[in-house]
Amino acid sequence: MTEDADTPRRPPAPIDQQRLSRLLGGPELAWLVDRCRRRMERDEPLTGPVALATPTAAQRAAAERLLGRAPGTGRSLSMRLDAVDALLRCSGVSPDGLAAAVTALTGPVPRLADVRGQEVSAWRNAYAPLDALIRTIRPELADWADQLHQDGRVRRLARTPDAARTLLSHAAEALHRLPADPALSLPAFAARVLGDAHALDDGTPLATLVLSGVRALTGFPDGSGAQWRREAWASAGLLKDALSSTVLTLGVRGTPALDWAADQGEPSVLTLRQLTRTPPRTAPTVVYVCENPTVLATAADTHGPLCPPLVCLQGQPSAAALTLLRHLVAQGATLLHHGDFDWGGLRIATALLHRVPWTPWRYTAADYRTAAASTPLARPLTGPPATAAWDPELRPALTELGVRIEEETVLSDLLTDLTA
Repeated sequence: MTEDADTPRRPPAPIDQQRLSRLLGGPELAWLVDRCRRRMERDEPLTGPVALATPTAAQRAAAERLLGRAPGTGRSLSMRLDAVDALLRCSGVSPDGLAAAVTALTGPVPRLADVRGQEVSAWRNAYAPLDALIRTIRPELADWADQLHQDGRVRRLARTPDAARTLLSHAAEALHRLPADPALSLPAFAARVLGDAHALDDGTPLATLVLSGVRALTGFPDGSGAQWRREAWASAGLLKDALSSTVLTLGVRGTPALDWAADQGEPSVLTLRQLTRTPPRTAPTVVYVCENPTVLATAADTHGPLCPPLVCLQGQPSAAALTLLRHLVAQGATLLHHGDFDWGGLRIATALLHRVPWTPWRYTAADYRTAAASTPLARPLTGPPATAAWDPELRPALTELGVRIEEETVLSDLLTDLTA
């Protein structure tokens, strides 16, 4: 008669544990029990032969005691699982057969499919803190988070789901509070947000992960080395020290040193320490902002002390550059920005626009088309595209023409604008 779903299952038949231990529990037949357990983990039937390639005399003797006969005289030792199962049932040692005997000897056997399913679920749950950050606060990090899901980076940094969840929870907490404004030291940020001043030290899994997220957040380019890491952290307002972050200026006044340099028509290099301790006391009406030092150096050579205030980012805006520009804007200055017409230049301009307001300085789609038309040997555009919020037509124009126009190419036009 077929049992329906409400029929209680028969409890497992009692096993003669002592006899079972004598028959199967010794080290000589551990290989047989292990083979059976692995089959049970994979939901494979306990039938057919299993073989041991180079058995010892003790292993042969144990098989003979179990079966009641010699298992064969070949070089290998072969036993049929059906025969072992039948013997255990008929002898009453394990009335429910070989599978019940293996469980009694080694403990419950987890199904590999269940184990894998639990592992997949645990790894998926490990990303929950980061997924919550993306969903509620940092949607701009969605592509970066998707990449983390796919490239196995988190599994390499944290070997277990529990460790990964802790790592991602701390990373999400740090990225939630970035960029830091005003800028502060990296150890001070780590102590304040993570409770450990050394949590973001170079080489730690958390520092590796958070720095990757910082680059996604600020658009900081790829690179390597201590100086690159210092500048990448600074792009999010985290300073490894107050002297390494600098900004290059020309014609900016407001301190005795700046006034002297402006009178001489000489560039000034300002550190973050200087800007946080003694910022300029005054601000001009308009400040020009460029990307490349060549523009500022040539302006100094061409215009000298007559050059209007000019600030050079030297690539990604440093913490010092952002501190200076924020201060000037707060004092009423208007920023006019120009950069390279390439995807990197657009990313730098976007990162700057996220921090301070600026107006394009010959940095629109129309300006790009004009420059490209007069530069027949311009180099081809490379790299992933970027957007330009200040001029939605700029990205399509770069995509269409496919050439890069560096600031040096239009230097004469920029110098004309800088004529006092």
